[in-house]
Amino acid sequence: MSNPLSLGYSPCPNDTFIFYALVHGKLAGAPKVRERLEDVETLNQLARRGALDLTKISYHALGHLRHEYALLRSGGALGRGCGPLLVSSRPCDIEELRTTCIAIPGELTTANLLLQLHGEGFSRTRAMPFDRIMPAVAAGEFAAGVIIHESRFTYRQHGLHQVLDLGQWWELETGCPIPLGGILARRSLGAGLIGRIDAALKASVDYAFAHPDEPRAYIREHARELDDEVTDSHIQLYVNAFSRDLGDEGIAAVEQLFSRAEARGLIPPCDLPLFVSAG
Repeated sequence: MSNPLSLGYSPCPNDTFIFYALVHGKLAGAPKVRERLEDVETLNQLARRGALDLTKISYHALGHLRHEYALLRSGGALGRGCGPLLVSSRPCDIEELRTTCIAIPGELTTANLLLQLHGEGFSRTRAMPFDRIMPAVAAGEFAAGVIIHESRFTYRQHGLHQVLDLGQWWELETGCPIPLGGILARRSLGAGLIGRIDAALKASVDYAFAHPDEPRAYIREHARELDDEVTDSHIQLYVNAFSRDLGDEGIAAVEQLFSRAEARGLIPPCDLPLFVSAG
């Protein structure tokens, strides 16, 4: 393919760590890509408009896009102990928040989907960029907010209190790891090219693990949190064996999320397979 593929991902350390080798031409024979770095909800909306060939996506968004995009096995964010947190400006019980307005990092984020799957859900939410949620809650603009990414390491610095660890709730409820975000490819790219892309993503993850210091300048260039300790903690939490390959356990977690969301009417049903098979 002569033209590079458009590839969207976030400026968060886990993504810049994973994609460093691919976008910097470190992998022989890998498809050429042109990166676009945006926050996760912007990527969700771009995918909804079909604006990207490849993209990091919230699994919630994938639930709405399964007819146009297929899931890749490598490059995503899925694990244990890494879910979104519901935080407030004062200690409170979750039931106190059912009728208040809660800040969320986007309508199509998995964070919002997990929030809506908890109990009867939450009827009043307001979407805003994830990095604005903690200051807004601390300032009293919202009673609570759902925080993601590196915010889970820094919310106490804003004087905030954890009300609920949505990831921990999910793990206890289902026994599955938390499917936060995956990598999608347009189904129209075809099985052959999609297979090459998936192999290149796995190789990019392997390269980052083998050369952990090499991507550091690129990560620091884009990180919203410049503290190296926070950056390293972020990568250690969100980049793991599931980032190399979802495997049976990861796939089961995604299917469990979609099954529960479909049953609640939060995403539409889809009869297409998650993956495009070369066979």
